[in-house]
Amino acid sequence: MQPDQLQALLQSVAQGQTTPDQALSKLKYFDVEPVGDFAQIDHHRTLRTGFPEVVWGPGKTPEQLVKIMAALQADQSVVMATRITPEVYEQVSPQLPKLRYYPGARIMAIAPEPLRPRYTGKVTLISAGTSDLPVAEEAAVTAELCGFAVQRLWDVGVSGIHRLLAHRHLIAEADVLIVVAGMEGALPSVVTGLADCPVVAVPTSVGYGTQFNGLTPLLTMLNSCATGLGVVNIDNGFGAAMLAAKILRTADRLARPQTSPPLADE
Repeated sequence: MQPDQLQALLQSVAQGQTTPDQALSKLKYFDVEPVGDFAQIDHHRTLRTGFPEVVWGPGKTPEQLVKIMAALQADQSVVMATRITPEVYEQVSPQLPKLRYYPGARIMAIAPEPLRPRYTGKVTLISAGTSDLPVAEEAAVTAELCGFAVQRLWDVGVSGIHRLLAHRHLIAEADVLIVVAGMEGALPSVVTGLADCPVVAVPTSVGYGTQFNGLTPLLTMLNSCATGLGVVNIDNGFGAAMLAAKILRTADRLARPQTSPPLADE
């Protein structure tokens, strides 16, 4: 943030020309930090959206990842990058000493240890098969890094539906469900028919030829007759977790007592 711009805004508030609410609105769109000639860091994304900026790993060099994550670390308690290979992590980690790697999720992050839930609500992750775990773990670790309690239930697809029904209590306890499935993508519809909370479906690119790299389960989920089911893009575990997180944050805000402004004296 440029000091002269911030000083001018604070001076305006002090002189009564700008209200505190107006100043907050301006600050939400105020701070972008250039990193070299390849990136611009959005330091105020948490203020605007509730969650900080996250780095998409593919296509960036290890050197770019180091510089971007170091810049984000200046004012974020959690900094994460997605779709990171072990080889890239090995190159980056010596330059970011507090960096951790979650191999199942392909995520590297700078975060407090141990991770503890900071918000109310539980996200329950369900995967149809073991081959769906990279996407499911991406969603699970993202939700944990965002500050939510996470429950995992793996390999309970419709080919052995009794495995799912044996854990109906986990579905009943969930506040938001994320269901990850490839092949024909039937599992989210089944789970939504059993659940009383929002369900986020994630199609994966797992399956035989006519699965079309995730297109078949995507269309199955979009055409579901089960109500309360939302669908994200193919293999987008990160996006599913962020949607679940925003649902829970909104529910928490709505549950708080609303304070009315004092009545003006007549």
